[in-house]
Amino acid sequence: QVQLVESGGGLVQAGGSLRLSCAASGSIFNFSTMGWYRQAPGKQRELVAGVSSGGSTVYADSVKGRFTISRDNAKSMVYLQMNSLKPDDTAVYSCNRVPGVWRWGQGTQVTVSS
Repeated sequence: QVQLVESGGGLVQAGGSLRLSCAASGSIFNFSTMGWYRQAPGKQRELVAGVSSGGSTVYADSVKGRFTISRDNAKSMVYLQMNSLKPDDTAVYSCNRVPGVWRWGQGTQVTVSS
């Protein structure tokens, strides 16, 4: 079972930036499409960005042009660079496989103040 540990969240003003990191254990990581998900209070968890094992990326319309997902297979890491943050981006952010999630990590809280 892959273990996932997210970090890098925090409190930021609208328009600011954050970079999230996700450390994954297990060699299967290198062959898996990975994604960043978020869950705001009272809302369903949603996928905001995905990156294939080869580096192809896809984004939700709500974050396109503002967020950039990347990965380092040598380090088993996935990153999410978030720019031009908005209050609507406030959520707990988690990384996981896409599709067919593994056990969820603890996530990292991102709070954007207006």
